[in-house]
Amino acid sequence: MALKPEDVKTIAQLARLDIREADIPAYADNLSRILDFVQQLEAADTDKVAPMAHPLDMSQRMRADEVSEQDQRDLYQENAPQVDAGLYLVPKVIE
Repeated sequence: MALKPEDVKTIAQLARLDIREADIPAYADNLSRILDFVQQLEAADTDKVAPMAHPLDMSQRMRADEVSEQDQRDLYQENAPQVDAGLYLVPKVIE
């Protein structure tokens, strides 16, 4: 599918992009090749392919759930205007 310069200008306007007039032919060529590739992908038969979240049939290694920083809540709450039982108190904003 070959895009015309007018198509590129319309797409740029919709995307709120400022494209120089000299760059329009290059954008038209690149976008046309992308659309051609998408058409090739649409032609592939995927009826017997099960949907998947990841192409590899394996689980992800997880790191150990260990504390890596020390608790500094008291230090941070020294700067707060109001604190109660470890919670920051804020003014009510909804009446």
